[in-house]
Amino acid sequence: MSVRSPGVAPGSQDAGPPLNEDEAKKTRWRLPTGKIGPQGYLILVFVLVAVVGSLMSEFFLTGRNIENIVVAASVVAVLGIAQFIVVVTRGIDLSVGSVAALSTVITAVLLRQGQGVFVAVVVALVACAFAGLINGVLVVYARIAPFVATLAMLSIARGVAFLVQVGTLIVISNTTFLNLFGGSTFTIPNVVLIALVITLIAAFVMRFSPLGRRLYALGGNPEAARLSGLPVNRDQLMAYITSGLLAGVAGLMLAGRLSQGSSLVGQGYELDSIAATVVGGTSLFGGTGDPISTVLGALIIGMIGNIMNLVGIQSEPQLVIRGLVIVLAVFLTSGGGIQRIRSGLSSRRANRGSTAQDVGVSEASNV
Repeated sequence: MSVRSPGVAPGSQDAGPPLNEDEAKKTRWRLPTGKIGPQGYLILVFVLVAVVGSLMSEFFLTGRNIENIVVAASVVAVLGIAQFIVVVTRGIDLSVGSVAALSTVITAVLLRQGQGVFVAVVVALVACAFAGLINGVLVVYARIAPFVATLAMLSIARGVAFLVQVGTLIVISNTTFLNLFGGSTFTIPNVVLIALVITLIAAFVMRFSPLGRRLYALGGNPEAARLSGLPVNRDQLMAYITSGLLAGVAGLMLAGRLSQGSSLVGQGYELDSIAATVVGGTSLFGGTGDPISTVLGALIIGMIGNIMNLVGIQSEPQLVIRGLVIVLAVFLTSGGGIQRIRSGLSSRRANRGSTAQDVGVSEASNV
């Protein structure tokens, strides 16, 4: 008795050879891994990390802890979107953490001098966008590698923040600013709402606007985009300016949460932003990814950090674990790890099938 593959009409050319009952059973119960997209894997990882966290600590699923995770991940999500916009063009921005620190210091100094919240926020954001502009000019027109250019800006922005701060952190006491960036609206923290709005805007721009499509084209094939007449230099410059601007917004969120401006704020956030981007499935070779997946990556990174804090892992081992997470994520996305694993499994199944067929033929010939 034999059955044909499901979904193929009898007598069609694609029906293939008949399957015996054992092979048909294996086909019937085989998981459709090829139909799971990148976001499907990301959601599976998100659920897996949440389950592991609930098993490792009884406090993980409490309302207070979940709020702490979401609030902390909101800042990383905004920085992750900033990083994503640059990475999608085959670049990288190592200065986002330092630019965020500069934003906190400029805002705190202006508020201490009696300036209004609007003036302080606008000046801080313009300064951060200017830092992004410098990054873009160095990369686009000076032809300096993005890693080197933004590494230099990391040091410059941090140094400028220290000089403006004049050696000591600056406490922010302006209640309007603190309510705006550190308060809540209908019990939802404002930093979460800000991150949500930025995520929706970024997702819309990248999916539906001409700029978003050009950025994907630029990252996918820069030479083809240039030959097609696209404004490659202008779009790449815009990507770095946007990254600096969003880093400034993240700095305002940090200043509202911490009620202070400090040049030491934001250290390590460049690593977290890269981790959120690559965990979210964005390839470091550009041209792929989306902001929503980056935000999911930020939530995963936030949950991992929260779990490590709950179980009492020290800060130094946490850096090691985060580095390993980044390596694994890059292997699965930029390195094509998922495709390699699928190819390996398919090859093993094919080899097993051919071996079993050879054994059957050998036994039949012996008989």
